[in-house]
Formats: sequence, C-alpha cells, structure tokens
Amino acid sequence: SKLIILIFIFRDSPGCGNIVTFAQFLFIALEGFIFEANFGRKKPAIPFSNYVIMVTMFFTVSVVNNYALNFNISMPLHMIFRSGSLIANMILGIIILKKRYTITKYVSIALVSLGIFICTIMTAKQVASEPSANEGEGFYPFLRWLFGVAMLTFALLMSARMGIFQETLYKKYGKHSKEALFYNHCLPLPGFLLLASDIYNHSGLFSQSAPIDVPVIGIKVPVMWFYLSMNVLTQYVCIRGVFILTTECTSLTVTLVVTLRKFVSLIFSIMYFRNPFTVWHWIGTLVVFIGTLMYTEVWTSV
Repeated sequence: SKLIILIFIFRDSPGCGNIVTFAQFLFIALEGFIFEANFGRKKPAIPFSNYVIMVTMFFTVSVVNNYALNFNISMPLHMIFRSGSLIANMILGIIILKKRYTITKYVSIALVSLGIFICTIMTAKQVASEPSANEGEGFYPFLRWLFGVAMLTFALLMSARMGIFQETLYKKYGKHSKEALFYNHCLPLPGFLLLASDIYNHSGLFSQSAPIDVPVIGIKVPVMWFYLSMNVLTQYVCIRGVFILTTECTSLTVTLVVTLRKFVSLIFSIMYFRNPFTVWHWIGTLVVFIGTLMYTEVWTSV
C-alpha cells in the first residue's frame, strides 16, 4: 500500500520528494517526542554524538533516494537498483568489519550484481532512445539519468555504511529501536530549512489539487494531501518494523529482508500499473531474486 500511494503522489506531482520526506520525518519525530522521549525529559541510552553521525547518514540517504526520482529514474529501476544494498553491505562488511564469506555467498552476490546491471543497462537504452526535438535535447535526458544513477549508487553505499554503524552501536549499548527511530527523524528536521522553498511550493500545489471525500471522517480535502497523509502512516509502520529488526538481527539480515520486500513491491507495481518492462528486465529481476535466495541458503534449509 505504501508503494501504491507513493506512485500516485509522484505520478500527479513529479519532483515532490522533499515534501514527502519532510512529512514522514515530522510525523515520526512528533510521535517519538511524545511517547518515547517523554517531551524531552528522557535521556538517550546511546550517546548523543553517535546519533548525530547516524542521523547525518540517514537524512542523506532519504533525501538523495527521493530526489533521484527527479532525474529520469523510473520507480521499478529505483527499487531494483536499491536491491543492490545486499552487495554494498557485504563489500563494506569485508572492508570495515573484516568479515569473510563462503563461495556460495560470493556467487550469490555476483548474480545480484549481474541482475541489477542488466536492468540498469536496459533502462539506459530506453532513456537514450526517447524521442526528442533534436540531438542536444535527446542527449540531455540521458545525462540526467546517469546523474540519477550516480545518486542512487551514493545512497546505496551510504545506507550500507549506516547499517553496519547501527549494528556496532546496538552491540555496544544495547537494543533501543524506538529511541533510534525518534532521534533519526527528529535531529534531521533543521536540515529541511535548506529545502524550505521547494517544500513550500509543493505544499501550494498540493492544496490546489482536486478535493476528495475522506472515508469515515466524511470531509473534503485536496487529494494530494490525502495521499501524503496515507503515505506518512504507511511509512511509519514500515520504518518502525525495520528499526525493530535492526536491534534483533545483523545488518546483513535486515538488508536481506528489506530487499525481498522491495521485490514483492516491484512485481506488484509492474503488474498493477503496467510499467514498461522488457524480457531483459524480467531476466535481470529473476537473476537478482535467485542470487538473493542463494545468499540466504534457502536451498539448504529446504
């Protein structure tokens, strides 16, 4: 449901990533301030300086991922590319935590990489072949797409580094998922001042959207504000579950669960919204999925 609402929002108002992210952060921060921080009277169990580092990473990943949609990045490619977090997590685990894995693990990661590469290349061809008035204008969308891919790559690595950082913190200071959820959404709020003009402009556009009757309540509100409120609620449920999972499992396991969730969302969005998806896209998606299953050693369990 979160995916459907998000696609509705970006379909009707492209480039609204900043206001979506701000609304999500504001709601979760207010909820945490009341029920977790007890209106600021409860001291954090994890040192505040560590939260500053974690928040910087989290804010950057959220903003960059949403803003990448403004650069000719389709929603299916966005989800497929972010599925590469499994690869990024393994690479950084080897470099930072000095971890070592079995041959099966390395093969599975290679398959995931290959699948993402196939989907990315096929999408690049679609973007490059889009009709345009002249060659200059035709090449410009492709350059924008390349910049969007670079943004997704940066966010991918940053997200993996944040997961490893969280894992080390929880091992040292204990499991505090609700506290981490609050500080990760409260501390970045001042950063949205840099995006204030964009948020204000899109809030005006949201207010001008067609009115809709809200179920149960029976009042009329602009449809974009309704979509946004539904997105905030579903995001809260989703992100809270992820933060609880980070305290109970390793960062690699969390990454795997989130990756599988993205694939379910991907398949559903393709079928429901009939997004352009070639045979090669399906092959790439299948390869990524097989690689993910190999990594979990599902075959051995079965």
